[in-house]
Amino acid sequence: MHFRKIHGAGNDFVLVSDAEPGGEGEWPKLAERLCRRRKGIGADGLVVSTLTSDNPNRLEVACYNADGSMATMCGNALRCSAWAAHRDYGYSEMTLQMAGIDHQAVVQPDAVWVTAEVGAIEPRIVNVLIGDRPTWFDSIHTGTEHVVAIVDDVDAIDAEFVGRLVRNHEVLAPLGTNVNFVQSAGKQALKMRTYERGVEAETLSCGSGTVAAVSIATSRGLVAPREVTVHNRAGEPLTVRPHERRRHTKWVGGPVTLAFEGVSA
Repeated sequence: MHFRKIHGAGNDFVLVSDAEPGGEGEWPKLAERLCRRRKGIGADGLVVSTLTSDNPNRLEVACYNADGSMATMCGNALRCSAWAAHRDYGYSEMTLQMAGIDHQAVVQPDAVWVTAEVGAIEPRIVNVLIGDRPTWFDSIHTGTEHVVAIVDDVDAIDAEFVGRLVRNHEVLAPLGTNVNFVQSAGKQALKMRTYERGVEAETLSCGSGTVAAVSIATSRGLVAPREVTVHNRAGEPLTVRPHERRRHTKWVGGPVTLAFEGVSA
C-alpha cells in the first residue's frame, strides 16, 4: 500500500489515495497500527481519499483517528487530501465529502483552504479548576464536538491533564469532546492548544478546533467577525475567515507539507 506522510500545520496523517475497494472494515485496525509513534509510521490519524468524480471534481475522504475511531470532521485531514488531489490530478478547486457532509476546497500556492460548518454556541457548559481558578468551557459543533475555554496564558495550561479531564466530563457523555484553550494574541489574532479526542493527546494543531476557537472568541469579543490568525503549537498558523455567501460556514486555511512517501507491507 502506497502512502504519504503529510501534515497540515503540524497535524500529521498517513494519507492513502484511491485505495483498493473492499478493505473498509480493516481501516480502523490499520489506523491503530500505522499511527503508533514508536511502532508504526506515527500520525494523528489515517486518511483515505478516493476520487469519485472528475466532472465536477469530487472526492470521498475518510479520517480514522489514531485509536481507530472515525472522525466526522477533520479540517487538516481535508486540507491534506485537497493538497494530494492537486498533486495527483491538478485540481485547484474541488468538493470533499467527509461523513456525508460536503466541504469546498481551494488549493493556492501558499495555502490550502477548506470549509467548515459552524453550529450554535452553548455557553458555559463545563466548569473545572485550572490551578485555583474556575474556568468555563463553551461548546460548539464545527462538524465535530468542541469545547473552548478563554484563558490568560495557554502555555501555562497542562493541556494533557486538563484536556483529558474535560474530554471525559460527565456533562459531555457519552461522546466526549475535543478540548481547546485559547488566549488573545493581539489584534485579530489568537493563540491556542488542543487536546484531541481519538488521538487522546495534545496535537500541534486542529483545523475544526481552530474554527471553534475563532467562533467562540468572536462571540466573547476577543476578535472581530472577519479574518483571524490562529497560532498553534506547530508554529504554522492557520487562518479563519467568513465564507463569502454562507453565514454559518467558515474557511480555514494554512500550509500543508509532505514529509515523505513510502509503501506499507
